[in-house]
Amino acid sequence: MEELQKAIQEKGFVLSEGVLKVDRFLNHQIDTNLMMNIGKEFVSRFQDCKITKVLTIESSGIAPSFMAANQLDVPLIFARKKKSLTMTHDIYTSSVHSYTKQETNQITVSKNFLSPDDCVLIIDDFLAHGNAVLGLIDIVKQAGAAVAGIGIVIEKSFQDGRAKIENAGYRVESLARIQSLRDSKVTFLNEWNVKEVQQ
Repeated sequence: MEELQKAIQEKGFVLSEGVLKVDRFLNHQIDTNLMMNIGKEFVSRFQDCKITKVLTIESSGIAPSFMAANQLDVPLIFARKKKSLTMTHDIYTSSVHSYTKQETNQITVSKNFLSPDDCVLIIDDFLAHGNAVLGLIDIVKQAGAAVAGIGIVIEKSFQDGRAKIENAGYRVESLARIQSLRDSKVTFLNEWNVKEVQQ
């Protein structure tokens, strides 16, 4: 997605070879016009999947997920990283380790919001090692629901998250795929070098 790549280049900041800071438009301050277009792009890519719910994890996944759910006219559910006092029972839980924050959370979703009748689109802001997405997939499976696919705003293609998810049998659609963050520079994995890698 060209508009997203431009935002990453102009507003993103490479902190290390493994960490990209995008708090100027995605996960602290939010560019609402960009998020609207990201939502539309996800809808376009999954338009034939008969999605009934969108699922994400708090908090950075909420903005792009909201825009997609709004376009689809379906509810958005976000998995909580901290269980509230009202969530005492009848919940689905899964353990998720955050590479960036170096912490493990028990994410939770109320059983009231997912059922075997649901077809769920999972959306997250970043894909690196795939732990958050695999945790969300686990919750959907616990509910007996179907996973329509995985929508990712920014994928670090040099890490193993996509392989883990695809090897588990799930479709991944990433709007920006990053090949490298070396030398404080963002290099994107575009169509021509995706084919080169696959050969």
